[in-house]
Amino acid sequence: MISDFVVITGFSGAGKSQAMATFEDAGYFCVDNLPPEMIGSLADLFGHEGSKVERAAIASDVRGGGYFDGLVKVLHDLDERALPYRLLYLEASEPVLINRFKETRRRHPLAAGGSVEAAIAAERELLAPLKERADVSIDTSELSAARLRKVVADKMLAHGKRGRLAVTFLAFGFKHGTPRDADLSFDVRFLPNPHYEAELRELTGRDPAVIDYVEGSDGIAQFYERLRPLLDYLLPAYEREGKSHLTIGIGCTGGRHRSVVIADHLARVYGEGERYLIDVVHRDADKPPRRP
Repeated sequence: MISDFVVITGFSGAGKSQAMATFEDAGYFCVDNLPPEMIGSLADLFGHEGSKVERAAIASDVRGGGYFDGLVKVLHDLDERALPYRLLYLEASEPVLINRFKETRRRHPLAAGGSVEAAIAAERELLAPLKERADVSIDTSELSAARLRKVVADKMLAHGKRGRLAVTFLAFGFKHGTPRDADLSFDVRFLPNPHYEAELRELTGRDPAVIDYVEGSDGIAQFYERLRPLLDYLLPAYEREGKSHLTIGIGCTGGRHRSVVIADHLARVYGEGERYLIDVVHRDADKPPRRP
């Protein structure tokens, strides 16, 4: 008998394949690109007493063509028949979706020779009633593939025995917007800004000259002396609470210098001993500097 039945849907390019991989890794029976009309039959099959499938996840989206229009009705039928399921909905901002299609050179399922922008708009209209029904919605705009898997696991998988806590240090620039998925954020704009040093402006926090400048700044040692004990307390506390992934934002003005140096420093510190799974994201480091 099935104990957990998950339906995954959302925008094309929003990360459904990565979400599916998360469930596969957790031992779920997974089916990708399933036409909605088959969902009910599959749920019935899994519900039979002789079924050996205890947990299943299926993905259904606009790749199903005209069949996709019936997904809302199928989910309503499952409700009427008291067949329990959970709906996971994935989305991302339009610019991010467009960039993902450009980078992968994939054709949007609804493009049919038209623009990706028009296809996304049509998809948004189709998906609107599904978003309202979702048990869990995740905006993947600022999530790498690895981080998306961790977020899906944290929100959708049962809290049992966990692996190491995955910690992402996310360097960002406030002028480009604060990250939506940061669990903790620290503003380091109180430190001297390398942007105003002509020889450093075009460099980033990955360059030795900028690293030396930031690590030698007045106030940096005191900042680390206060931040380290706080993180030393919080990270184990999040582990005890059952959290599998933690995103720590480090923000400066443009996200190119100070935040990059500090995020890299913290990643080195907390990557020692392999207690945590450490990831570093320099979200805005490669964006051109603003002219003074």
